[in-house]
Amino acid sequence: MGEGKRRSDRVRLTIPLRLHATDAQDVEFWTEGRTLVLNRHGARIEIGRGLVSGSRVRIINISNRREADFRVVGPTAPSTDKNSEWGVELVNPNENIWGIQFPPPMGDDADSTALLECRKCHVVALVHLSLVEVEVLETAGIITRFCDSCQSKSSFGYAEQQMASDGPKLAEGRAAEADGIDKRRYRRAALQLPVRVRDYQGGVEITKTDNVSKGGFCFVSEKTYLLGVGVMVACPYSPTGQSPELHASIVRIRRIEGSARKIYGVRYDLLDTAKTIGKSRQ
Repeated sequence: MGEGKRRSDRVRLTIPLRLHATDAQDVEFWTEGRTLVLNRHGARIEIGRGLVSGSRVRIINISNRREADFRVVGPTAPSTDKNSEWGVELVNPNENIWGIQFPPPMGDDADSTALLECRKCHVVALVHLSLVEVEVLETAGIITRFCDSCQSKSSFGYAEQQMASDGPKLAEGRAAEADGIDKRRYRRAALQLPVRVRDYQGGVEITKTDNVSKGGFCFVSEKTYLLGVGVMVACPYSPTGQSPELHASIVRIRRIEGSARKIYGVRYDLLDTAKTIGKSRQ
């Protein structure tokens, strides 16, 4: 995926911003914010309210008064009451409002590709990704882009057939096969523990696990989570105590026949888990 090229183009820099956007109710608003990470294509920004994935926003660099239009690629962290983080991409890649001269790209600027699936029509396509889209896909698991088949904006995630062939990840209807895979890796325990699941759009759900293992857990919910999306989970969850949150992904979905509920399989981010274990041992 050209990891070395992608990393070399990113700069961790705080630049104060003013942003003009439209919310989900089509109401215009202005808000203040700042950059967290930026590159030639766009930035990861932090603002005081939510945005709409796929929408266009106007961003003003308060430091130099330059401004440009950006496309909202998607969230890069779960939203809270105080702030939210988003990946935004320049509509005109030739514009530069940061006041930074980036080195010329080493080869093809769009050398990152992924096999993605439209969550509306389920068309699978090999898609060229920008640097901002790669970052959003790595964190949230979903990006918003135009679908040629639907002829409209749609959510795209990793193709389900690709996930089914990648270790314990799988698509709907293959839960029995996955059970065998997970049991070979981690022993499952039939424990009903309170768990909090927080998505990248600010939604929070408190429910119970169906079973748990060292690598993740399953839980039952009436909410809709897309395959491959990133979530933050606290398991077990205590409303009165401190429950550490871990980055995780939805890797399995199984419908419960005759019910609106589904069983979701969650897998912890291994690096995040290692960091948490290391802190607990200090």
